[in-house]
Amino acid sequence: CDAKLTGIVRDFRAYSRGDGHPDFETFQGSGLKGIVERELGPDQKPVYAHQGGTEHTTGPDEFNQWYRDVQGVNMPLEFTITPTVDANGIATYDNRAFFPIDGEGFGNEGRQHNYHFTFELHMKFAYKGGEVFSFTGDDDLWVFINNRLAIDLGGLHGPQTDELDLDEKASELGITPGQEYALDFFHAERHTSESNFVVQSSLAFTNCEPIFVD
Repeated sequence: CDAKLTGIVRDFRAYSRGDGHPDFETFQGSGLKGIVERELGPDQKPVYAHQGGTEHTTGPDEFNQWYRDVQGVNMPLEFTITPTVDANGIATYDNRAFFPIDGEGFGNEGRQHNYHFTFELHMKFAYKGGEVFSFTGDDDLWVFINNRLAIDLGGLHGPQTDELDLDEKASELGITPGQEYALDFFHAERHTSESNFVVQSSLAFTNCEPIFVD
């Protein structure tokens, strides 16, 4: 089957409007690692790693709303990534203007685009050996493989890139060729005025239907 790269985009209101979320359109910087714990939580969500705020976040209560449906705070919408696959089996999704919910959810709030949202995607893949996965974009991005943090591009920042060689990280991630594992992907776009989202992967995803985690 063709795996469906379908996840949940959650729209937020910008805090600059007074009634928005304090983590959106508030902070600036060049990124911050360690915002989340290195192990995924039992509910398949990132675990905030601090008791209070950081240079890029308000605190645990606010962060815990990023990837959970909270009525009046965010609005969930399904979104599907459609990559292109080359002759070598490398799948690429390259979007230098990643605004998947323009005019939807709470709307663009008077801006050209809807800049304030998170994106959550859960996949399964068969690890054969030799696979790579890379991401370039802004803002926050965390990728977990086998419930362990594999890519940490957290915080507010311009486009940043990290490339994961699964063979090099196999021991750290606890993965063995010939087995199936979960890949959990958490992204946030939190500030104007650009949104880059580029994924390249040679992973063979195996879930025929989208995976949604409440």
